[in-house]
Amino acid sequence: MMGLPVVGLIVGVLLGIGSGVVLPYGLTIYVAIAILACMDTMLGGVRAACEKNFQLHMFMSGFFINSFVAVCMIWIGKQLYIDLSIAAIVVFGSRIFYNISQIRRFLLHKTEKMDTMEK
Repeated sequence: MMGLPVVGLIVGVLLGIGSGVVLPYGLTIYVAIAILACMDTMLGGVRAACEKNFQLHMFMSGFFINSFVAVCMIWIGKQLYIDLSIAAIVVFGSRIFYNISQIRRFLLHKTEKMDTMEK
């Protein structure tokens, strides 16, 4: 089950690279923040799956709503001449690192359990 999201991610990246679409410079910050929001949601979904707590409707709503709110926040910041992208980067960055650390802990505990079972 976990292999399907990885395959989807790889196919999506390859399609994006192969499409030849070039974004205007003014939109790059919006796309970057949306990608961070999506990465945060994806890693949160992986962590939830590791904890046997994954719910598809929570994942899907988080994926789209977090991205939308993050992009809106950047747009509002630009209207107010405030660089809110830094706030989004800090929040999403810290959540990404937290989710990765939790996934790492889960995998390490899982391998430790397998090692003790073999002995």
